[in-house]
Amino acid sequence: MSDEPREDNTDDRLPTAQRASGGSTGDSTADGGTGSDDAEFAQYADDLRKAERKVAGEIDPGARAVVVAVAVLVAMGSLLLPHTGSANGFDVLTSSAAAATERVAVVSKVFVWFLVVFGIFGSMLALVTRRWVIAWIALCGCAIGCVAGMLAWWSRNTPGVGGVAPPSGVGAGLVLGWLALLVLTFHWSRVVWARSTYHLALEEERRREAVAREEAARKLQQRPRER
Repeated sequence: MSDEPREDNTDDRLPTAQRASGGSTGDSTADGGTGSDDAEFAQYADDLRKAERKVAGEIDPGARAVVVAVAVLVAMGSLLLPHTGSANGFDVLTSSAAAATERVAVVSKVFVWFLVVFGIFGSMLALVTRRWVIAWIALCGCAIGCVAGMLAWWSRNTPGVGGVAPPSGVGAGLVLGWLALLVLTFHWSRVVWARSTYHLALEEERRREAVAREEAARKLQQRPRER
């Protein structure tokens, strides 16, 4: 008679242990599935962010690229033409004897340097690389160069210290270089502005995706509890 209760107790314990182990196994499986889903979703989100940053950092000038290329060629040609008198753009750039003879002012040298660095090389680099940052730098340099070109034009028609007038007036190289910088400034500003608007749209889309990710993660966390 003492053996029968033991057999009943043993039979009662076995289903209980099996139910306990079965329940823990189901929970661990559910937790493992949720963890793998979260890892896959995080990897997918990282890939999307990388692709988004790559696209956001690029520009697409479209038909403006042709206009910018022509303006760069005009800027390069202006260096060969007289800046003032017998001094051309290269004479002003290198501060040669011809530039000293023509009493070239500092603003003319600043203008030619900005024309070469930002108008020519900066614009060419922005077209080749299609990077938004480089286009922004080219825009800033071209805008400052336009102001320097206006002052250079003014210096060739205004007497200097002591009432000494410059020996020569404005040359064709100065005029063409200044007009080329004006064109480059206008077109780079349009390209940069369009890209800035695109950045704002991407930020708004990123906020929506973040809200959707949080909602999806919340639903994944609630599924094991419902089971």
